[in-house]
Amino acid sequence: MSSPRLADVVHVLERRYPPATAESWDAVGLVVGDPADEVRKVLFAVDPVAAVVDEAVAWGADLVVTHHPLLLRGVTAVGADTFKGALVHRLIRGGVGLYAAHTNADAAVGGVADALATAIGLFDTTPLVAADEGGETGIGRVGVLREPVALREFAARVAAAVPATAQGVRWAGDPDGIVGRVAVVGGSGDSLFDAVRAAGVDAYVTADLRHHPASELRERAEFDAGEGPSTPYLVDLAHFASEWPWLDHAARDLAADLAALGTTVETRVSTLRTDPWTGRATPPEGSS
Repeated sequence: MSSPRLADVVHVLERRYPPATAESWDAVGLVVGDPADEVRKVLFAVDPVAAVVDEAVAWGADLVVTHHPLLLRGVTAVGADTFKGALVHRLIRGGVGLYAAHTNADAAVGGVADALATAIGLFDTTPLVAADEGGETGIGRVGVLREPVALREFAARVAAAVPATAQGVRWAGDPDGIVGRVAVVGGSGDSLFDAVRAAGVDAYVTADLRHHPASELRERAEFDAGEGPSTPYLVDLAHFASEWPWLDHAARDLAADLAALGTTVETRVSTLRTDPWTGRATPPEGSS
């Protein structure tokens, strides 16, 4: 089979992740690249950072598909004397295109939320906040575990399902509390606490949980619980870790969609840890 043009790859990606479903503040789509260029190798990564660009150039990639946009905020120049401009120049010199699928990939069937739900073992999933009444697309997912488990065991399973980071996986709630019904949101998710409470879940898995919203949710859960369980419990991941499982799904789907059109690409998922935190300090043994 022949290799597709970049325009063909973009068309296939946007059929999976329609740009119209992105949030109004988002910046998705083709960032760098000539639509007429041939695409033989596609690298998938969470972040468009220098190390990922270096990996793409070294591998001979023709396109990098990232979850996070490179140019999310408005810019007036991409001179190589700025760090983002330097990345644009490096991509162009290396003949590498860049495409971003962000909040449109969050909401899509087979997107970020579905991938995280699958990774931690959820079944019978539906959107946490549906885009349309009864639809399959929307923010987050709610599903059930095959068998309920204690919170401490569930958090350990989540940790095993995502890349290790300096933050690790934090949880809040009764360690022996039973988790059967779960909501997930890849990326920052504490703005969705009202929807999580309305979903009646035992636990909520997301990233970037801030002190005050998390504290207030747990206080409210304890207040409302009475003699019952103080749900929802919280499981907090690093932002990068919560979105990384999507890359395998996206790479597999792109290859399959292009093969159905009679073309082929080689795909690779970057295993670089692009989480910005690189270490975690612990007090010396014996210190108070």
